[in-house]
Amino acid sequence: MSKRLLHTPEGVRDIYGREYAGKLRVEAKLRESIRLYGYEEIQTPTFEFFDVFSREIGTTPSKDLYKFFDKEGNTLVLRPDFTPSIARCAAKYFGDEKKPLRFSYVGNTFTNTSNLQGKLKEVTQMGAELVGDASVEADAEMISLVVKALLNTGLDRFQVSIGQVEYFKGLCEEAGLDEETELELRALISGKNYFAAQEFLEERGVGEPYRSRLLKVADMFGDMCSLKEAGETAGNRRSQEAIRRLEKLYEVLKLYGVAEYVSFDLGMLNKYNYYTGVIFRAYTYGVGDAIVKGGRYDNLLKQFGKDAPAVGFAVVIDSILEALARQHIAPELDAEVRNIPYNAQNYEECLAKANRLRDEGIAAALVPENGEK
Repeated sequence: MSKRLLHTPEGVRDIYGREYAGKLRVEAKLRESIRLYGYEEIQTPTFEFFDVFSREIGTTPSKDLYKFFDKEGNTLVLRPDFTPSIARCAAKYFGDEKKPLRFSYVGNTFTNTSNLQGKLKEVTQMGAELVGDASVEADAEMISLVVKALLNTGLDRFQVSIGQVEYFKGLCEEAGLDEETELELRALISGKNYFAAQEFLEERGVGEPYRSRLLKVADMFGDMCSLKEAGETAGNRRSQEAIRRLEKLYEVLKLYGVAEYVSFDLGMLNKYNYYTGVIFRAYTYGVGDAIVKGGRYDNLLKQFGKDAPAVGFAVVIDSILEALARQHIAPELDAEVRNIPYNAQNYEECLAKANRLRDEGIAAALVPENGEK
């Protein structure tokens, strides 16, 4: 037998034993927090038509998708992201519904990233989506839910960083940038490649004061004082309204009692082009990337035939487990299985003992003595 058969491909892994028990425990904690906010679970297919995640939708680049064909010749992809799938479902089954819809989900996502990036290509995500509510209160509900859910897993040292896509879009509009230029600039600023961003704007002939305002976005992070400064810097109504919305959002988060866990970063720009307003990410110690990503996507459902605003987030379960391990926080697990050795003479007695333990909610396994069967 080939040794290769015993190994997994690069970017995926087996999870078993107590580690998997811990993962299920964390999922249960997150699921309970989401349920308490009134969200109902929905299950979408592991693979969808390619068009659900196309460039026009604004999701994962085609080169990072796992693509294959069915017998009819349709191009299919393993889902890299849940949000477009939820948007499709909302449009298909709740197209005429006017009341807000609250969905939650859990499942694996697949991204065909480079092996050099050292990231898992298959991860488990859990999230929530609020469809049909454009209010700042809906934004606050999502962010407060993230805080409560993370606290419920045992994490307490984390920060939710909040940005606003509309602020950046307003600056781009003010500077006269077309959509393609805006997307390229967004990628540079999102990747913290500030020198390249400056060079890019110079090459595009973007003059002052617009160039300085766009580059200054990268430095606008911190507390409410940084928001006030950003509002004063912007010379357009769209950006100023984005700042006013963030200020109102902060007031609602204070009512939820979670303001101490949030900060603001106007230089945070998501790679998914479907985000339209507030965006947020949660960070904690011991993990390089965000453990939660989310935001508002008011135009996405139009792509599927339902004109409705929406906001949502996704928690990366694998990253939560990594953070808990690095911070030496052990998920509360059930007691380990009690092994009860038996032989031909005492089998009936041992079976009765195992059944008593099971009736009490204690896991018990009958184990043959000396390899007997």
